[in-house]
Amino acid sequence: MVAVEPAAGSAPAPAVALPPTAPPAPSASDGGAGGDPGVGACPADMAFVDVEHCPEVERTCLKKETGGPNHLVICHEFALGTRCTSAPRRERFCIDRYEYPNQKGAHPPVHVNAYDAAALCAARGKRLCWESEWTAACEGPEHLPFPYGLERSSAACNIDNPWIAPDLDKAYDPDPRVSDPELRRIDQSVPSGSKPGCRSGFGVYDQPGNMDEWVRTEERRGLGGWAGLKGGAWGHVRNACRPATTSHVPQFRYYFISFRCCRDADPARLPAAPPSPPPGASVPVGAPLWRPPAFPVPGHPAPRETGWTPR
Repeated sequence: MVAVEPAAGSAPAPAVALPPTAPPAPSASDGGAGGDPGVGACPADMAFVDVEHCPEVERTCLKKETGGPNHLVICHEFALGTRCTSAPRRERFCIDRYEYPNQKGAHPPVHVNAYDAAALCAARGKRLCWESEWTAACEGPEHLPFPYGLERSSAACNIDNPWIAPDLDKAYDPDPRVSDPELRRIDQSVPSGSKPGCRSGFGVYDQPGNMDEWVRTEERRGLGGWAGLKGGAWGHVRNACRPATTSHVPQFRYYFISFRCCRDADPARLPAAPPSPPPGASVPVGAPLWRPPAFPVPGHPAPRETGWTPR
């Protein structure tokens, strides 16, 4: 069984094996000795990602599950190897190591819509991650379907928790005396970074599972338009690096939706980009550097909110 994991808008290309990218050496902020070529390109609390990313890939699913209340196809184990079926590109950026507020041990806010997520990132001099950035950081330099390997693991990440039926009238009640007890009752999240196995090769934590996270889509699609959700939450859903949900409008907020932030890497501190191919060359020298689309986040509808965290 071949699982095709596409991203909209990618150019067709012959399927080729996607080679691993050498990961940066651990930086001092992540407990390592430093010395990676992108050191200084990102703030100390963010991970630097420099990778050849493929927008559209094929992977072979060895063990899949179908059906369930959400009618999703969940792959439990993939075969080794990723085939790139679109034009690869180089992506270089900074991403928060943890979900907002990007602090180990913190509780990410929930009930945050995409507009609020974008505004909270902007207030820190950052931005919402592009979908492909989130995916590239999750797959790591080895281009894995899960940040920790080839096989789905509820021991590694906070996933597969039993369903707790929410009382949404209480969860959405504007009176915290009503909503707080209900949100605490149905909350199955864990503090950021408390699952050490849920870490990508770039040092980014808790991407699959724990919280569903808002990202920006590169082409408008689905009800989300410019916004989508990545990672799934703590329940039994796809919880892998590639899947995305675009069936919710950007104003949508829910009790397991949160976000993390990205930003452009400091160009003055970046390693040299790959050279352009010489005239007449049949094979490019390195994948071209990706430039994000130039459309801004739409204006924020009132009121602005900062989400819910346990009191």
